Amino acid sequence: MAKRAFKVASFTPVAVADTTNFTDNGYMALQGASGQRVGISEIFMGGQAGASSPCNMVVARDSTIGVTLTALGTGASDAPLDPATAALALPTQTFTASTTKPQRSATAGLLALAFNAFGGIVRWVAYDQSEQLWTLNNVAPTAEISISAFTGGSPGAIGAHMIYETL
Repeated sequence: MAKRAFKVASFTPVAVADTTNFTDNGYMALQGASGQRVGISEIFMGGQAGASSPCNMVVARDSTIGVTLTALGTGASDAPLDPATAALALPTQTFTASTTKPQRSATAGLLALAFNAFGGIVRWVAYDQSEQLWTLNNVAPTAEISISAFTGGSPGAIGAHMIYETL
């Protein structure tokens, strides 16, 4: 299959506790499709805040997944890295807003990527396919992975992307 990039040019993460509804446009999430695996091989976040702004960012599986997903807004996109990529019949869904809000799992946190959004950056890259973060199907608890802020700190504006591949 082909690799894709899901990016949000600028957003301010909204800090929430585990198992608490996310706030629209304060997170970014990737939801698999029925019968498919999705592997995330890279996550990048770059700070855009105008003053010191500690961000307790968490990459985790969601115990409640988003339902009735809203189309990506201005500054957000999901595009193939190779322009010759064929469209999937059941594509992976990327989103930052939904009617039923996702909730980060209290027991399935995958990465803690804390950084200062006042010009700081954080980049995680899987060494190989065995270290990728995976989703499976489109049913919780394995269907969705999100980037969100955990309580504490004072999240500031960031830009972020995920590189992923649907198998």
